[in-house]
This record gives sequence, structure tokens and C-alpha cells, in this order.
Amino acid sequence: MTKTFLSAFMAPAALALVAPGVAHAQFSDNYNFLKAVKDRDGQKVTDFIQKPGSTVVNSRDVTTGENALHIVVARRDNSWLTFLLSKGANPNLTDNDGNTPLMDAVQNRFEEGVRTLLAYKAQVDKANDNGETPLIRAVQLRDVGLVRLLVAQGASADKRDSLAGMSARDYAQRDNRTPGLADALDAAKSSTTKPSGPVQGPVF
Repeated sequence: MTKTFLSAFMAPAALALVAPGVAHAQFSDNYNFLKAVKDRDGQKVTDFIQKPGSTVVNSRDVTTGENALHIVVARRDNSWLTFLLSKGANPNLTDNDGNTPLMDAVQNRFEEGVRTLLAYKAQVDKANDNGETPLIRAVQLRDVGLVRLLVAQGASADKRDSLAGMSARDYAQRDNRTPGLADALDAAKSSTTKPSGPVQGPVF
């Protein structure tokens, strides 16, 4: 074999050996970051986030698509939620079902988390893969307080889902068991503002 042929042959082989290592390192950082969030290991989380050029704060679980915000919303942890958002976590990333952290917060009736996510520019009408919006879910849960909060932040009462072709208003009008639910879609007065002053994150 000539040197030219050997070089052409060996270069791809060398890349094949190096590339998996690079990919594995990135995968390991993402996995270990999410594990640290689950374990409430604040020091490890901070170390990962502070690496130069790191985007690990928006890592997604390879199986579920969940990110760190989904994890802390599930445990109703507003301190961690605020901390991660202040470090650049994207509130509008979705899991494999198209659910945002805001949708999960509504599903869990985690009102404090809903307010925090909205304060950090969560898209109030971002729908999941079934076309359901956080407002539709709040109506389905018959949670008048969350309905008022979402409408006050600009949620559309008339955006329809793709399952039944119904809007939050349609679902509310069909509900005869929850006084004030339909009225709440038009009577919201509360507001949400971004927290002022230093961000209070978890105590490590």
C-alpha cells in the first residue's frame, strides 16, 4: 500500500475512534448533570453550569426528553426552579410528549412554579403534542385559581386542542360542577412580575 492510500484509510478510522469518545463525554455531562439535579447536589450542578461554554443546563433525558426544569417542577421545588431559570434554563423546552415545564406545573397544581415560569418568559399558550395548552389543562382540572392566573398572563381561551377540537372556553362551558370556571376565563385580574433583587437559589 502507498503512504497516500494508508493515510486515506487511517484518517476515517482514527476519527471513528475519537468521535465516540467526544460524544460519550458530552453524554456523560448531560446525564451526570440531570442526576445531580435529581439528587439535589447543588455543588455538582453549579460546577457543570459554570464550565466555559457549557449548555448543560438545557440537557434532556435521552429516554423521556425531560430537562432539569421538568425534574424540579415534578417535586414542586420553586427554589431550584428559580435557580435554574436564573442560570439560563429554557422554560419552553418540551419533553417527548411536547409538555413544557409550565404544562407540568399546571398538571401538578404547582401555582408558585407557574408564576415563576411565567415570570421567566414561559410561553403561556405553548401546546403539547395533543394541542392542549396549559389553560386547557387548568380548566380540565377545574382549578379556577390557575385559570385566572393564566388568562391574566394572556392565555387564549379559544385556542383548540387536536384531540377533541375544543378550547378552554368549550371545556369550561361543558362543566356544570365548578362554579365560576367559565367566568374566570373573562374575569382574570391577577398579574405576575419577575422577581426583583438578587435571585435566591438553593442553599448548598
